[in-house]
Amino acid sequence: MKNIQLNRMRNDKGFIAALDQSGGSTPKALEIYGIPKEAYSNETEMFQLVHQMRSRIMESPAFTKDRILAAILFEKTMDSKVEGLYSADYLWEKKGIVSFLKVDKGLADLENGVQLMKPIPNLNELLARANERHIFGTKMRSVIKEVNKEGIKAIVDQQFEIGKIICDAGLVPIIEPEVDIHTVNKKEAEAILKEELISHLKALDESCQVMLKLTIPDEANLYADIMKLPNVVRVVALSGGYSREEANEKLAKNHGLIASFSRALSEGLNDNQSDDAFNQMLNQSIQNIYDASIK
Repeated sequence: MKNIQLNRMRNDKGFIAALDQSGGSTPKALEIYGIPKEAYSNETEMFQLVHQMRSRIMESPAFTKDRILAAILFEKTMDSKVEGLYSADYLWEKKGIVSFLKVDKGLADLENGVQLMKPIPNLNELLARANERHIFGTKMRSVIKEVNKEGIKAIVDQQFEIGKIICDAGLVPIIEPEVDIHTVNKKEAEAILKEELISHLKALDESCQVMLKLTIPDEANLYADIMKLPNVVRVVALSGGYSREEANEKLAKNHGLIASFSRALSEGLNDNQSDDAFNQMLNQSIQNIYDASIK
């Protein structure tokens, strides 16, 4: 199954749906979806509601392998069920969609213009459980906010250090050093990031296959040569706070770069919508993101 999924991720057309809002971002995601904070009284109820939202997306007839390669799941989503199956099993067996797991535990405080990842306790145990749940790969996010060579190097060092552990566990890591879209001289930060990424990728053992999730660059096709490196399965783009329309417009200028959108995917969806209205809105969102990803 892993080889079939690897081939799909490397070669098939489509994009990645990011369904991995965690504790910090979940209340905002629910509020945008039409569920206010007053609708739940504790974290357990909050995560039940967000799982219902994610399940509704996954179960939608619009959410299919024809346009969606994979979905990124939050840990609680991985351990929850959809139609009686664990989420990754449902996605693969019923939809033909590959699953990734968000493994980072959030961001550290700003230092040297960047936010590294917080420590990930019990990572090996989490990776073992991910394998049991038939997860294909992982995702972990850190953020660049300023043009700072020392900080950007530290971001990439940390990402690849943990990425190697994930490779050793038999999973494919998505390395995500996001460049904040509001970064002053964002283009310069992206140029430094690219140099660091290439340096680490060329030093990586050929048995370690990775993916990269990057902010859509200001310079079109900036990452085209990275896509050709043998260790790179795919390079995908995050929407980074852009509206869906703007993200799609920018994405379409970058050949070979496919979407991995969260906010831009769920934009316009609402808990109070009828199933027909919900599925129609989701179908249009998916089609727009797909079109921008296969240009």
